[in-house]
Amino acid sequence: MSTPVRRGWITVAVMSATVMQAIDTTIANVALPHMQGALSASFGQVAWVLTSYIVASAICIPLTGFLAARFGRKRVFTVSVIGFTIASMLCGAAQSLTEIVAARLLQGAFGAALVPLSQAVLLDTWPRERHASAMAWWGVGVMLGPVIGPTLGGFLTEYYSWRWVFYINVPIGVLAWIGVTVFVPETPIARERRFDLFGFGLLAVAIGALQLCLDRGETLGWFDSTEIVIEASVAALCCYMFIVHMFTHDEPFLEPAIFRDRSFVAGSAFALVVGLVLLATIALLPPYLQTLLGYPVRDVGVLLAARGCGTMLGMLLVGRIGDRVHPLRLIFPGMLLNGGALYWMSLFSLDTTPAMIFGSGLVQGVGIGLIFVPLSALTFSTLAPQLRNEGTAFYSLTRNIGSSVGVSAVTSLLAQHAQSNHAALVQYASPLNVVTRLPGYPAEWSLLSTGTIAALEHEITRQSLLLAYVQDFRLMLWLCVLATPLLLMFSRRGRTPPAPTGIE
Repeated sequence: MSTPVRRGWITVAVMSATVMQAIDTTIANVALPHMQGALSASFGQVAWVLTSYIVASAICIPLTGFLAARFGRKRVFTVSVIGFTIASMLCGAAQSLTEIVAARLLQGAFGAALVPLSQAVLLDTWPRERHASAMAWWGVGVMLGPVIGPTLGGFLTEYYSWRWVFYINVPIGVLAWIGVTVFVPETPIARERRFDLFGFGLLAVAIGALQLCLDRGETLGWFDSTEIVIEASVAALCCYMFIVHMFTHDEPFLEPAIFRDRSFVAGSAFALVVGLVLLATIALLPPYLQTLLGYPVRDVGVLLAARGCGTMLGMLLVGRIGDRVHPLRLIFPGMLLNGGALYWMSLFSLDTTPAMIFGSGLVQGVGIGLIFVPLSALTFSTLAPQLRNEGTAFYSLTRNIGSSVGVSAVTSLLAQHAQSNHAALVQYASPLNVVTRLPGYPAEWSLLSTGTIAALEHEITRQSLLLAYVQDFRLMLWLCVLATPLLLMFSRRGRTPPAPTGIE
């Protein structure tokens, strides 16, 4: 076991890589309009800057377990950090849409292993009784990345250039490479392990088709589009074939033994819901604040930072007491706080104050901090150490898929609800409605002139969109409620005796 000082340096090294990769999942979002102008691309074309990264990362995450076992975890980690840093430089230097999409594909491919390997390194570096503290540090990087990414991206884009959204990874990558090279030990290499090309091919096609379906579904009208029908069918068929192949092949790409661990299966399912709710909320709030409440981008970033502050507070709390308290006693209050914050958001209106937005974000952040760290520790509490590389890769994959499904679902439902709400409200805008003839009816919404009709139409549209946001928040609230019984699936085994508190 490593000394406390060495453990600290290992934690700093792997966390640098984790933060770098986590931030890059969202940092480029706010820079898309600037890239669109600089690269002379349409909005649909420039969206591939995001899609290419997500698809490449999702496809390559499952490779992590095999590569770490076959070539050594330190070697794979080092190559991933170097490749991600070089790809970031290529993204910043790109002069055409083709160049930046190709560089983002490389960035996603090399960055896929960073998060699962960093988790595996910390679990092996820290003693079992300190896993809650280790996962607290790991969780800070994974969960704060998507939160501070848009704020940091907006700052760099506004005051410098969109290219610095990618160049900022270079110094972080260099520090991570030095730290991993010097402090992280190598793991045993299983040279006899063979690569299941057919199994990986099935999984890669399934994940790639699913990601394309989710990313392009709203734009193409979902299943009204032949492309979406084909992508969804391919994803379902390949997923089924992969599952059958995994349980019948002698040396499958993904070791089926990980699914015999009850806590791991329950934790992966729960991570799917956590990923869905976290990024879906982040995807909904910026357009709500800008479109309906009229906040500038700078103020939106400040208000969203409350969620990051709350997450850090929750994780630091877990780091202090998590080694002495059963994880379920932290996850359940976290679910209550998350559900309470979503209920608060479901009460938002056109008169919502900044204090309400900041407060709900802070409460949800604390709840996420209380959920994510104990969930990671509990998920791997009974999983055999030799299965951790594959386990952490699958765990990250489920969380990423949950995030993709969540963002696509709430975006699509927002548009559908806004349309149906508008149709329901507009029927009351009729001269036959007695309300329009009452003395207190606003004159600016009169149905007697074109100008006042336009004002009334604008207000109906605003109210319809507001109701759509509220309906999405309520949906996520119900997801939290329905996911809570999954806590009963966790095994009570694998707990460790009390240990000193605090994060070293």
